[in-house]
Amino acid sequence: MRFARIAGTGHHLPERVVTNQEMEAWMETSDAWIRERSGIRERRFAPADQGSTAMGAEAARGALREAGWEPGMVELILFATLSPDMFFPGNGVLLQRALGMGTIGALDVRNQCTGFIYALSAADAYIRAGMFERILVVGAEVHSSGLVFTTAGRDTAVLFGDGGGAVCLEATHAEDGSRLVAHRLHADGRYAEELCVRCPSSARRPFLTPEMIAAGETAPHMNGKEVFRHAVHRFPEVILEVLAEQGLEPSDLALVIPHQANLRITEAVRKRLGLPAEKVLSNIETYGNTTAASIPIGLSEAVKAGRIERGDWVCLAAFGSGFTWGASLLRY
Repeated sequence: MRFARIAGTGHHLPERVVTNQEMEAWMETSDAWIRERSGIRERRFAPADQGSTAMGAEAARGALREAGWEPGMVELILFATLSPDMFFPGNGVLLQRALGMGTIGALDVRNQCTGFIYALSAADAYIRAGMFERILVVGAEVHSSGLVFTTAGRDTAVLFGDGGGAVCLEATHAEDGSRLVAHRLHADGRYAEELCVRCPSSARRPFLTPEMIAAGETAPHMNGKEVFRHAVHRFPEVILEVLAEQGLEPSDLALVIPHQANLRITEAVRKRLGLPAEKVLSNIETYGNTTAASIPIGLSEAVKAGRIERGDWVCLAAFGSGFTWGASLLRY
């Protein structure tokens, strides 16, 4: 039997810290208003000349160092992002070029907040099937270049931050050791418009106009109440689903690393699972919502802080645009 194990983790966050107080100068908001609704105190914004590929490249370098890999050892790249550097091509080939990885394959995953879970499950399947021995999985975002920093855009502008995370996956034959164990993936397209960016759009003629920009159609649209209602249900549901598949209970977990959507959502999930605060990672207060990057950032931080050790049960979970949601269970 072949399995995939995490050989290394890495993350990168831009130096610029943007506090809620700074946001107050750009729109009608307040530190108290933002904290009450999201739990966010500050977030990181990338330099104007850096996109999500740059965030991913720095995170990948850290993961490669931890794994003891040279770039040439990677056989495939999976890159999850909703904020690619270009409309096309995707970030995978740009990362391949930046890291000098030759002509290996590069696959881009566009499942937004759930992107890293989908990418991780695909990488696991590739390794189990025997196609590859070593895969680099990256989640990275630069939201700050696409947000509207006015009162009209406030509901989404205060939520998002920039950053990147990465893991190195390698093949292993140790069934009872460190490995990815199971994944559960879901989607419900009936709610696609409740959290989306409508333009540019191939379904529109032309697909981008000044009028679309002026109307805010190139900025994120979110029905916050509907997203919250579904998230607090789907998050614990999919975590319990992947645990039940292995005959485990939430108490067996050393750590849950959820996508950092909102502190209120994380707390609701924690209480539903009956877990103490130290068993559910939360860093949204300092980084905001980094969508596809939030889980690999959290995983890398947890490893480096000693919050998880080899052999620990860890569950990763996400919910977001699509709606899509999923969970990955692993023995770190």
